[in-house]
Amino acid sequence: MTTVTDADLKELKDLITTGFTKLEVNQARIEEKLNGIDKRLELVETRINTQTNWFVGAFAALVGGLLALLGKFILFPNA
Repeated sequence: MTTVTDADLKELKDLITTGFTKLEVNQARIEEKLNGIDKRLELVETRINTQTNWFVGAFAALVGGLLALLGKFILFPNA
């Protein structure tokens, strides 16, 4: 049976410490990337909402114009 020396324990401790440090760095990088993705999603959502509002406004104007023409022909059929 082999014995564990102080040097072995120190090496194991160093490996564990290094591993946790790498995990913390990787976690920070992942969080940074997620924040960047969140910002891009907000930008896309803003653009979609802007385009949707524009389309709704244009559609409302078109329908309003068509209703005005229809009303004109109903009220003034000979004009």
